[in-house]
Amino acid sequence: MTTVAIPYHSGYGHTEVLAQKVAEGVRDAGQTPVLLKIENAAQDFAPLIEEITKADAVIFGAPTYMGDVSGVFKVFADATASAWFTGAWKDKLAAGFTNSHSFAGDKLHALNSLAILAAQHGMNWVSLGVPAPAVTAAERGPDSLNRVGAFLGLAAQSDNASPEITPPAGDRETARLLGERVAKAAVRWAVGASAAADLGKAA
Repeated sequence: MTTVAIPYHSGYGHTEVLAQKVAEGVRDAGQTPVLLKIENAAQDFAPLIEEITKADAVIFGAPTYMGDVSGVFKVFADATASAWFTGAWKDKLAAGFTNSHSFAGDKLHALNSLAILAAQHGMNWVSLGVPAPAVTAAERGPDSLNRVGAFLGLAAQSDNASPEITPPAGDRETARLLGERVAKAAVRWAVGASAAADLGKAA
């Protein structure tokens, strides 16, 4: 069984809803999610970094504030230099999700930041893999999958309301599908790595 770490920061609870749905998707794929909540910029990140190091794959999550990942998440990202120095996360699978109030909100910039963080660590990025709705903008309702049309990762949209009701069902299901996709990819990745090691021994 493979393990998928989900380190995330959530300022108001909406991104946490997505993290929980991502974890549900990992479980639906028969694998083990490890939710790692980033509480604040002053916490000790060492335990989170250790859990990520032990995991087979990672799905980073952060809200988009002012066109990029939240400042708290960025402090965590900077702290992962301790793993970068040793190459501890090299060749792991990685993916990401973000959330903001507007439909655009420069969420792509935040997803790019998450992908670049993964690239800095030598990780392999897994895209969302969910097509945008083939309907008009007016027909894209709250139940639509990938309703904002992002592909690098999950880009969700939440209103200024309770996390109990927003983000809507379509975004939550897209988050679940992302978790499921990464978990299944991690299984294939692990099998391939094992097969490659066996070939190396035979050679």
